[in-house]
Amino acid sequence: MIIKTIVIIAFALIIISLGSALFYLVKYKDQEQSEKTVRALTFRITLSIILFIFIFIAFATGIFKPHGLAVQMHGQKPAQTHK
Repeated sequence: MIIKTIVIIAFALIIISLGSALFYLVKYKDQEQSEKTVRALTFRITLSIILFIFIFIAFATGIFKPHGLAVQMHGQKPAQTHK
């Protein structure tokens, strides 16, 4: 449960960072605000990479297991036919 909470918080921070970069990009056109846009986008990219690595390690160690539809489809055995 804590892993899912961390992932949700990271996604929220990524979206907030993307929104602030968009705000600085649209609202202001001077050099100082342009640097804020770059900083916000750099933070978003860094956070996205860290989140990807975190999820990869969680899957690799077995802490976080996929349980979606694709896993169920691949995990099923073929139907047995009676002859």
